[in-house]
Amino acid sequence: MASVHESLYFNPMMTNGVVHANVFGIKDWVTPYKIAVLVLLNEMGRTGEGAVSLLERRKLNQLLLPLLQGPDITLSKLYKLIEDSCPQLANSVQIRIKLMAEGELKDMEQFFDDLSDSFSGTEPEVHKTSVVGLFLRHMILAYSKLSFSQVFKLYTALQQYFQNGEKKTVEDTEMELTSREEGERKMEKEELDVSVREEEVSCSGPLSQKQAEFFLSQQASLLKNDETKALTPASLQKELNNLLKFNPDFAEAHYLSYLNNLRVQDVFSSTHSLLHYFDRLILTGAESKSNGEEGYGRSLRYAALNLAALHCRFGHYQQAELALQEAIRIAQESNDHVCLQHCLSWLYVLGQKRSDSYVLLEHSVKKAVHFGLPRAFAGKTANKLMDALKDSDLLHWKHSLSELIDISIAQKTAIWRLYGRSTMALQQAQMLLSMNSLESVNSGVQQNNTESFAVALCHLAELHAEQGCFAAAAEVLKHLKERFPPNTQHAQLWMLCDQKIQFDRAMNDGKYHLADSLVTGITALNGIEGVYRKAVVLQAQNQMSEAHKLLQKLLTYCQKLKNTEMVISVLLSVAELYWRSSSPTIAMPVLLQALALSKEYRLQYLASETVLNLAFAQLILGIPEQALTLLHMAIEPILADGAILDKGRAMFLVAKCQVASAASYDPPKKAEALESAIENLNEAKNYFAKVDCKERIRDVVYFQARLYHTLGKTQERNRCAMLFRQLHQELPSHGVPLINHL
Repeated sequence: MASVHESLYFNPMMTNGVVHANVFGIKDWVTPYKIAVLVLLNEMGRTGEGAVSLLERRKLNQLLLPLLQGPDITLSKLYKLIEDSCPQLANSVQIRIKLMAEGELKDMEQFFDDLSDSFSGTEPEVHKTSVVGLFLRHMILAYSKLSFSQVFKLYTALQQYFQNGEKKTVEDTEMELTSREEGERKMEKEELDVSVREEEVSCSGPLSQKQAEFFLSQQASLLKNDETKALTPASLQKELNNLLKFNPDFAEAHYLSYLNNLRVQDVFSSTHSLLHYFDRLILTGAESKSNGEEGYGRSLRYAALNLAALHCRFGHYQQAELALQEAIRIAQESNDHVCLQHCLSWLYVLGQKRSDSYVLLEHSVKKAVHFGLPRAFAGKTANKLMDALKDSDLLHWKHSLSELIDISIAQKTAIWRLYGRSTMALQQAQMLLSMNSLESVNSGVQQNNTESFAVALCHLAELHAEQGCFAAAAEVLKHLKERFPPNTQHAQLWMLCDQKIQFDRAMNDGKYHLADSLVTGITALNGIEGVYRKAVVLQAQNQMSEAHKLLQKLLTYCQKLKNTEMVISVLLSVAELYWRSSSPTIAMPVLLQALALSKEYRLQYLASETVLNLAFAQLILGIPEQALTLLHMAIEPILADGAILDKGRAMFLVAKCQVASAASYDPPKKAEALESAIENLNEAKNYFAKVDCKERIRDVVYFQARLYHTLGKTQERNRCAMLFRQLHQELPSHGVPLINHL
């Protein structure tokens, strides 16, 4: 790229092959591409209104801004863009450039002399203060400052630019003819197109200040909103390296390089670019100009804050805590409450990763409590928490802060799922996905590739999978994979979601070896979740002692991290281990501890699931009447918002309790109770069938066969027995009595 800069393009800041550091001291310089754009503007002014239709004129006007602001492109690409908007004008531009390039130097001189006529007259073609007028004046001024030798080099570069464009046009024509004759060469054409695109990038000249700023803002916006439409990491880094070669002190280019290196998880290069960004920001005095002497301190504290965020992202929690403490110290000295609030949020994130960070976090939370900031894990009720979020939403909507609105809705989705209200979570997720962005994004990009949308889509996939709609969940995941490819920064969200759904399906289907193989992938994405699911697999494989050791270690770790949701889940798994080991009395205190935590933090769904487990423990202890009473308390939230599997478990447990309670009934009343139990078993079987849980279906039909036998219904008994035999031959036996399996 540098050799092309030095040979084809004239850069006024280049002397003897050396570029001055302040390459952007001159706003613009003349290049062959800009001469071609000037020809286009001149032809548009010369063409009458009747010669070009209104639709073509509108398309040309929309095309002008990207041409003026964007980097230089090849002549063939420029022809193609103009031809798509107005074929007649494209032909005129091509003829005009050909006459100039194949003519003499005086033709280019005469062309620039005639450009000044655009501003003359009582009704000039172009206003001086318009976007086009400013561009014309910059080009005329830059051209007038060139020496004769520089003008000659520019004309030579124009001739070379024209010859390359003509050669490329001939190649494209031949390629189209060949593709029509031989359709099987389609792949070769695509490979050639890729190489041409790379050539176009490499043949673009040194960017002016405006072009560089437009390029950086466009790519930064794409990385934030739609990463799939941004340049690939390698191509973007190549362009950034070229920018930094011509201006090493261009701070914004260093920051974009930092964002680009984050995409590929390059910790060394991203740290290097981030430090260079703040170094250049302080050296150039950009901060001090706008913020006085305070600007230097502001750069330093935000540099430390960004460095802490970077280390936290890569798992360097100790370094992140040190950098965060430095940012807090500088922010406190400067009385910067905004920076301190950012530090508080990162303290919370760091506290989830490191248990010893909670000491510093607890001191900081006192400040949040002072301002009345809500926290879901503080045990607040849903209505109070939503009211607090509503107040912040009013400010977001008032100031059209679309990104914060998206984040708020994604938070509500997660909070409703935390509280166990799947219907409300589904509503919030769909609301976010159906929203139109309030923030205008360049290049026609919609703000739909942010982390908020990824979180909402993942929730949507999990909610569909919980209801047995695996085809719909697969479609959502497919969309996620297309929108967030594996190399993008938010891809880990759908990767974990996909692995968890596959794990649950494998467990439901009794394929424990397949579920065990998925644990490795889950652990790589989320260590706590991976360890928990490993214990679940061990428990299903009747490796009780290994599962118990793993769960105890996980319980201790989660209690230190104050991960309440996972603590309750682990306690429920430990209780299940106890009653499957014929120790239901030991399970009762564990379940009561889980219930207390669920009630304290208002986690309704986990509380209902805990009550379900308590009822099952009471059934094992021989008090089915009390178990039924407990079930009536817990079954309504489960049937309203629970997963299909949990609904089936609840109905199966109701049937077991009904059968156990009917043992002391009179024969007529007993028969009625057994008939009711059979109906509940049919409902449970339908739920289990939706999630393809064959192991539980086998238990249900076995139970039904026994009940039909008691009632003397031979035909129904034989049908259930045959189905049980088929499933029993297909599935391995879990080796646990049916009464001990919830």
